[in-house]
Amino acid sequence: MAGSRVIGSELIEDTRQRGRLVFEVLPGDIVTALAREAAARIGIKLLDGPLETPAPVRSDGATSMRRALYRRSAKWVAPGKRTSLNARRFSKIALVGAGGVGSNIAHLAANADMADEIALIDIAPGVAEATALDLNHASGITRTRARVSGSTSLNMVSGAEVIVVTAGRARSPGMTRADLIETNKRVIHSTAEAIKSQAPGAIVIVVTNPLDEMTVEMLRATGFPRERVLGMAGTLDSSRFRNALAQAAGVDPGDVTAFTLGSHGDEMAPIPSHARIKGRPLDVFLTQAQIEACVRDAITGGGQVVALRKTGSATIAPAHSTVELLDHIRGARTGPVPVSVMLEGEFGVNGVVLGVPAHLGQSGLVKVEQLSLADTEHAALHAAADAIRIRVGLK
Repeated sequence: MAGSRVIGSELIEDTRQRGRLVFEVLPGDIVTALAREAAARIGIKLLDGPLETPAPVRSDGATSMRRALYRRSAKWVAPGKRTSLNARRFSKIALVGAGGVGSNIAHLAANADMADEIALIDIAPGVAEATALDLNHASGITRTRARVSGSTSLNMVSGAEVIVVTAGRARSPGMTRADLIETNKRVIHSTAEAIKSQAPGAIVIVVTNPLDEMTVEMLRATGFPRERVLGMAGTLDSSRFRNALAQAAGVDPGDVTAFTLGSHGDEMAPIPSHARIKGRPLDVFLTQAQIEACVRDAITGGGQVVALRKTGSATIAPAHSTVELLDHIRGARTGPVPVSVMLEGEFGVNGVVLGVPAHLGQSGLVKVEQLSLADTEHAALHAAADAIRIRVGLK
C-alpha cells in the first residue's frame, strides 16, 4: 500500500526518547516483531490510528513576544512537572532498610499510590513493622490503596518488581562515603543473595553509600544485567545543584534546569554548560565565581547535612530522588534522568558505574543519553571513573 511504513524497534526507541508513551500505527503500517517487543519492554503503547489531535493554538507575533519577555521576568512562575496519565502501578515494591531514607520512600510511594504492596525490611526488630503499621493507619486519611508490610526477613523481597536498597551504615561527621566501603559491602552481598533467589527478575535501585561502589558490588553479587541494577545519585546531586543555582540567582527552583554526572562523592561533576535559568545560560544571571560556588555547594551538600545532624545523613531529599527514578520506571515521567549505571563505552568510559543521563522504562535502563560536554567536564567525568575503579579494585 502506498505510503505505508515498516515500523522497527528504532522508531519505538525514538518515541521514548521524545518523552512520549504512545505510538500511532496508521492503516497499512507494518509493525515488526522487534518493534512490538521493544514497545512492551519500555512501556510504549501501540494504538491504531489515525488518532484525533487537538487543533493547534495560534498566536500573533505580538502575543508570542509578550509571552517570551514575561517568561524572563521575575513574575514568571515555572509550570509544575507533568505526570503522565498512563503511569502504571507496581504490583510490589520492596525496601531493604527502614531507616530515615527507606521509611520516607515508603511514605512517598504510598501517598503516590504507585504500588499494590510495599514491603519494608529492616534488621532491627519492630522498626519495619512499626513503620508499616503507621503508614497503613494513615491510609484512612490518604485513601491510598497501597498496603504496607514490615519484617526482619529478606524473604520479603519475593515477588517485588523493584527493590530499593538503603540498608547500611550512614556517615558520621568527618567520614567520606568511601570510608563505608568494607562495612556496607557485606550488607550488599547478603541482600544480593536474597534478591537472586527470591526476586530474580527485579530491578534493583541502590541507595547505600558509597553509592557507585555499592552498585558495582550489587552487579557482581547478583549477576544481573546492567539494565536492572541502578544507583540513585545523580537525581539527588542534580537537585542540590539546582537548589544552589536558584538561591544564587534569586529565582524559584522550578526556573532552573541542571544536572550532575560522575560519582556520588568528591569526584561529582556538576555540568554548568547544560544548565539553564529560565531557559538561558547561567552567565546571564550569575558571575563565574557564583557558578563555581554553586558547583562546590552541590558537591558538599551531603556533607553539610551530616555535619549538622551529627548522627546520620540526609533522608528526605534522597527519598524524593529515589521516587523520581521509580516514576521514570513506571512511566509517570519521561525523558532522561541522571542515574548511576555500568557504562559500556558511553562517554568513552567502559566497565565502571558512573552517574549519567539515561532513559528508564519498565525493564530498567533503556538507553544512556550521550551529551556533548566541555573539555573540563569531560575530564572530570573520566577522573571520577578512574577514582571508582581504584576503590573497587578494577585498577
